[in-house]
Amino acid sequence: MQNGFPSVDHRKTRRLLALFQVVIALVFAVLLVTFWNFQVGQHTRFLEMAENNHQRTLALRAPRGVVFDRAGRVLVENRYSLNISLVREQVEDLDRSIRLLALVTGIDEQAVRDVVDRHRTAPAYRPIVIIRDVSLAQVASVTARKLELPGVVVEQIPTRYYPTGTLAAHSFGYVGEITDTQLAETNSEGLRTGTIVGQSGVEQSYNNLLMGADGTRHVVVNSVGREIETIGEAVPVEGQQIQLTLDYDLQKATEDAFALAGYAGAAVVLDPKSGDVLSLVSLPAYNPNAFALGIDHNTWNNLNTNKLNPLQNRALQGRYSPGSTFKLVMAVAALEEGVADPDFKVNCRGGGSFYGRFFRCHTTHGIVAMDEAIEKSCNTYFYTLGSLLDIDQINKWATAFGLGELSGIDLPHEVQGLMPSTAWKQERHGERWYPGETISVSIGQGQVSVTPISLAVMMATAANGGTRVTPRLLKAVNDGSGWIPVPVTPPRSVAGLQPETVDTLHRGLWMVVNREGTGRRGRILGRDVMGKTGTAQVISLRGREAVGETDLDLRDHGWFVFAAPKDDPQIAGVVFAEHAEHGYLAAPVARHVMETYFAKQEGRLLPTLPLPSRPPEIVSVAEVDNP
Repeated sequence: MQNGFPSVDHRKTRRLLALFQVVIALVFAVLLVTFWNFQVGQHTRFLEMAENNHQRTLALRAPRGVVFDRAGRVLVENRYSLNISLVREQVEDLDRSIRLLALVTGIDEQAVRDVVDRHRTAPAYRPIVIIRDVSLAQVASVTARKLELPGVVVEQIPTRYYPTGTLAAHSFGYVGEITDTQLAETNSEGLRTGTIVGQSGVEQSYNNLLMGADGTRHVVVNSVGREIETIGEAVPVEGQQIQLTLDYDLQKATEDAFALAGYAGAAVVLDPKSGDVLSLVSLPAYNPNAFALGIDHNTWNNLNTNKLNPLQNRALQGRYSPGSTFKLVMAVAALEEGVADPDFKVNCRGGGSFYGRFFRCHTTHGIVAMDEAIEKSCNTYFYTLGSLLDIDQINKWATAFGLGELSGIDLPHEVQGLMPSTAWKQERHGERWYPGETISVSIGQGQVSVTPISLAVMMATAANGGTRVTPRLLKAVNDGSGWIPVPVTPPRSVAGLQPETVDTLHRGLWMVVNREGTGRRGRILGRDVMGKTGTAQVISLRGREAVGETDLDLRDHGWFVFAAPKDDPQIAGVVFAEHAEHGYLAAPVARHVMETYFAKQEGRLLPTLPLPSRPPEIVSVAEVDNP
């Protein structure tokens, strides 16, 4: 103690002052960061909030464009539905509102919470759709509890409607809310969470045409976000109308014939000159109306777990062995490569030996020339052609006819078939191609696989004399100023077939249907139908022995490619009958489609279906296509 005063510890004081300075510096640093975050980092957000304290801009959904068939019949349109939405900004107790809303509408509370959680990042003043296409009873329940449910509103919006139900579902596709993945794509500019876009089919391919432009409504709100008045409105602009090449009557005839025959499968019917798709079928199908309002979990799960896979577009995505339909390509390759002429004959004794192995034919045909070999689907004849051609020559003509390549159809998610070559095998397996493998390919088995759409292109190319068309569904567009035709896509390649090749091919295909061939069930008197059956193995005989007993359906698939009339083909296509076991059982479906087509051309009433309720058993050896 000095002079009566206690001594001071200056070092301790200096430490306290230093600590105080550090604390003050940290406080100011925090304040600085916070102010920067408010002023700069979240400037856009708070500016939007400030502006929306007085005025709001609300979106008005635009109806999607109407879709017509080639004759002007409405295929896809819109209807108006009522949605119950939630504006979080107007809700004081969100948990309570969710519980009460679930209670009065009779829906699962967790489902409501899931919807709200998915839209957490959306502005609080923007309505979140909780229940789509509500019943009048639900609207009445919400209206009666209006004072207890602030922020819950009923909105009327345009909703996609498919009046034909499952008909042509894979062609139309379906719509749904835009996904996060789609929002991240570069072509999604201007779209936001909740926007309805095409998710498959024509709805996806031509989404930009069909979407239209949403309108806006400018409103004044009070301090709690309630609307006071509307100060301006921009009316939504409906999407453009589009006309498809599809013919409703042919589409229905195709699906009706499949239903009566009792098969799942696919069919593609083309105009062989323009590539217009007149009918495109994949069965079983789904109802796109189930997606228009947001598909529920159970329905989605049932579609995805269904063993028949109704969501798969078999016409574009199913890959199968072409079977004997591939013999068209073999005939063309042999004639065009000069290894055989139309009079080239082979003696079929029930099969033949090639490269040290005996390959069976399905019967004994005796001596046959090329057109007879096509008519009778003689394996021995085409084995012989396969021994004279190398795989790359076959690949050349197969791809020229559209096999092993994408067709170019204006639908999404088409898959590519496989046409093997020496380069393909070397790249894929690191091995050379063996001539013995060509023998299997020569009758459409082995490594070759095709889609129904590619076989339809092949048949159209054969029918029109060698011009490979590109299938298309879009025929015309109406942007409000009138219909504008869409130009036909120029041929992707022209095979340049010799006249004798075309004559031989057409003669053989005509004989398949109109003489003793396997396609007699496709015959129409006076129409000169051409056709070819085929059987696609689901699994080889050796494979059947290996798998033993199984619950899988291992019956073979049936093909029938067709065109008519022979001298001036107006219609061509393919029918694929899943697990039909024989190609000739697909022919009646094609016959009904062609009869419908010609009846329409002549202005007659459509014919009744001449099909049995169940395809009969094999009636003669001549009708049995090769395995």
